[in-house]
Order: sequence, then C-alpha cells, then structure tokens
Amino acid sequence: MKKQKTKYICSNCGYESLRWLGKCPDCENWNSFTEEIIENNKQKFSSTVTSVTAKKISEVSSEKEIRIKTGIAEFDRVLGGGLVLGSVVLIGGDPGIGKSTLVLQASSLLKTKVLYVSGEESAQQIKMRAVRLKVKSDSLLLLPETNLQTIMSVIKNENPQVVIIDSIQTIYNDNLENSAGSVTQIRECTSLLLEDAKRFNYSVIVVGHVTKEGIIAGPKVLEHIVDTVIQFEGDTNHSYRILRAQKNRFGSTNEIGIFEMHETGLTEVKNPSELFLSERDKNIPGSVVTASIEGSRPILIEVQALVTPSNFGNPQRVTTGFDYRRLSILLAVLEKRGNYRLSSANVFLNIAGGVKLIEPAVDLAVCCSAVSSLLNQVADNNTVVIGEVGLGGEVRSVGFIDKRIHEAEKLGFRRIIIPQNNMKGLKVTSSIEVIPVENISEAIRLVLR
Repeated sequence: MKKQKTKYICSNCGYESLRWLGKCPDCENWNSFTEEIIENNKQKFSSTVTSVTAKKISEVSSEKEIRIKTGIAEFDRVLGGGLVLGSVVLIGGDPGIGKSTLVLQASSLLKTKVLYVSGEESAQQIKMRAVRLKVKSDSLLLLPETNLQTIMSVIKNENPQVVIIDSIQTIYNDNLENSAGSVTQIRECTSLLLEDAKRFNYSVIVVGHVTKEGIIAGPKVLEHIVDTVIQFEGDTNHSYRILRAQKNRFGSTNEIGIFEMHETGLTEVKNPSELFLSERDKNIPGSVVTASIEGSRPILIEVQALVTPSNFGNPQRVTTGFDYRRLSILLAVLEKRGNYRLSSANVFLNIAGGVKLIEPAVDLAVCCSAVSSLLNQVADNNTVVIGEVGLGGEVRSVGFIDKRIHEAEKLGFRRIIIPQNNMKGLKVTSSIEVIPVENISEAIRLVLR
C-alpha cells in the first residue's frame, strides 16, 4: 500500500508547511496548523486552449442587478437589498445562536424554488423544526446529504434559484482524500459551489461553524472566496440577535439586522432604538443616551459607565461593545482638559443591548457617562449627546446629524447636544431643542443635573 504524504496547513490563513509549526510565519497565529493529506489527483491541463475573447466594458450589458427578496426585511437590509443571483453568502455564528433557524425561515418566505441541503439533520428532523417554526412552503425541497457530487447533481436536476448548505463543514468531495471539515475540503467544496453558482446563475447560502475565538472555522481564504460574509452575533442567554455584514460585494458592510428569538423562531425588531432603551434606569449615574448610525439608519443607544476607586497600582479598564484603546484616549483627555481625576480609578464601560459601536460620534457620550459616574451625578435623561472628541478636548462634527436629530425627536427626547460645527447648514425644523457645544467641559455642564 502506498504511503500517504501529509502536510500542515494553517487553519487561519491557509499557509502550508511540510512540518508542524507552533507559530504561523504568515499570520503569526499560535497552534493553528492542522495535518492534511497531500492530494495527488490534481487535474492535468490540456495544451489546447479554448478561444476566449475579452469584452470592452462599454459592451457589457448594464442591466439592473436581479435580487431575490428573502421575505425578512432585516436580512435583506444586511444583504444590501436581497440575494444576488450567482452569489455565495457565508453565515457564521456561535452554536445555538439561530443560524439554521434564520435560513429555514427565509427559505419558506422566498418566492422561488429553494433546495435546503443539510449535513447535520435528517429530513424528518428538519420537518419537526419546521413545524415548530410554523414553516410551510411547497417550493422548499429538503436534501439530507453530505456528498458534494450528489448535491451538485440534484442542483442540476431540480434547477433551484437558491441553495442552502447547512453546514459547509459537513460537506466532502469524493475526489479528495481528506476528511470532511478539513481545511482542504472546506476550501475546495466552497470553490466548486461558487463556480457552479456563477455558471448556472443561482444563489447559495452557506452556514459555517465558528471557532472558540468567534471567527468562522476554516482557512481565511474561505472568506475571500465568497461574495458576502455575515456574522450572527448575540448571547444564547439573551433573546436578542444581531446580524452584521463583515464583507459584501453587493452592498454596505455597515448595515445590521436585529432579531429577537422566541420559541416560534426569530422575529424582526422594527424599532431598535426603542428596544435598546426599554430597560434603561433613568435615575442611575453613568447612563447617557447617544445616537449612532448603523448603515443607513440611526439607532439610539444607552452608554453605561461605572467608575470606582482602585485599590491596586494599575486601575482596570474594561469595555463591552466599545474599543478599549479609544476609551483610554478619552479618559486621558478628560483628565488633561477637564481636570477630572480618572487615572487612579477603575472604569467599566458598557454599550447596552450587545451592540458594538465603532464610529467616533459616541465619544462625547462616553466622556459624559464617565464623569457622571465619577461625580455620582445623574445625567439628564431627556438629553441625547452626540460628538467626536479630539485630543484638545474639542467636540468635532459628525455626519448624518439630521437623521440623528429626527430619531431623538421621534422617541420623545427634549434636548440634543451636538457639535458647534454641525450647526452650519442645518435645516432641521423640529420641536426638540438643539444645543451646540465646542468642548467637553461645556457639554458635561449641560448634561449633568
């Protein structure tokens, strides 16, 4: 029997080595190498080349892209308006977060033929879950199969417009000697699905597992192969889920979709601002409301800060949903420009609702919440705070100020603090009081009671 040759592949970036390495020399990750069998059945390319001609860009048809609506508005928002024919969408998330629930609900609402391929459940088990989710559709086909050649044969015979693979780690190619779930199998199976989808013009939704670090399992090249990468975030102990695009060739990567998990499946959250502020305690120091732009819509979110004395030499800085390094910069600005003693205090910052905020427009709200907790003074609960904070303590202008003001007014807030420079050309006429500020000290005086 011929001895099998092996190699080692980094599960993060796909780097190959003939021996095991503790640290990947390419992506510098530790303990990421897995043993794979070297495939010897590579295709031999013919010397005859088929005549192919390139087209001028002016000759290419500029017809409007065809999108298929999933029937779930929040899902369509993250996708950029729906599924594009010939595209491959990768959905990742923690176990039990609701990935299979989301795709099964979407498959029943799609007004076209859908092939649901499951490598983890039988047809009877999928039917049991569909009954619980009240999923009914005559155009939904179930295929419990893990062999890629069989799956592609069924796709050719049934000719669906949407194919769902749940999950890619269970699919294997007969022509490869590696086991299902290996780096080689995941990469090659996804590549073949992408090639077939673009040739026959159907859409593919691929469900992927994640590692303990929270990233999608498989080589990083997998995310480069597909057209769209979507992360399904949330805590399994809470009912709210956030759908976020990390890569999208056909839409914005800033859009998020918000869902609530029930016994009967996922339901869309139409007004996320009201949701995130529903459990807010208005009489607690350290709570300030800000307006963040997520994609194309504004969302009002509560920023919570807790400042306590430190009994050790190095005070703690702990953040949830906010950049740790950005918090350190803002605390240094408060101490230098505002004369607030924070270098010897523990600072804990939380963005309520499990949302991750990356835009600088929430800087001023973070500063106000930290000072509110430090001084043990309750912030005005009818005020929304917006603004980017510079190293000089100045409050800089932000974008989409009109959308933020309208959202604050809609939820009944009476005042909104914005940067002075945003007043230039502002044409918003509303009942809410708009107060411009130039520096953090001025904003803090207005916010604290």
